[in-house]
Amino acid sequence: MELTKIAFGGGCHWCTEAVFQTLIGVEKIEQGWVSSTEKNSSFSEAVIVHFDVEKIALKILIEIHLLTHKSTSNHSMRSKYRSAIYYFTQHQKKEIIKITEELQSCFKNKIITKTLEFKGFKPSTVAFQNYYQTNPDKPFCKNYINPKLNFLLKEFSNQVNKCKVNHLITSI
Repeated sequence: MELTKIAFGGGCHWCTEAVFQTLIGVEKIEQGWVSSTEKNSSFSEAVIVHFDVEKIALKILIEIHLLTHKSTSNHSMRSKYRSAIYYFTQHQKKEIIKITEELQSCFKNKIITKTLEFKGFKPSTVAFQNYYQTNPDKPFCKNYINPKLNFLLKEFSNQVNKCKVNHLITSI
């Protein structure tokens, strides 16, 4: 099986990593910082998602990304938490732009998430990788990540690997 990759930045990479780790068809997540070009060449928290297009569509991944972070808010922390979808090919860029434009009608406010070229990656230290899966009882996970995973269970139930969020299913 050949995997496709895409990178997402929005909020904390612990949250972003946890969201995508729970999805059927997502085979690998690389957590860290991603850079692009020109004015977006600084590194910003993000994840690289390796996925099987036979199991999950790029459109679903983008929709989940836009709905699980503040994709319409240009807040003061945007340099650390750049709202972006990073592409690896020109074909992917065109597809991302088309999908984002289609999804705009689902949002009250304008989506500010940028479509940016992927240029560089710096991985998080090992202690922070796979953060939610190794620390689900930490207050940060309970307060910030669990609500996102509960949202996925409610709105994208057929895309969620229930084994990875089994501890939440009894609490819904």
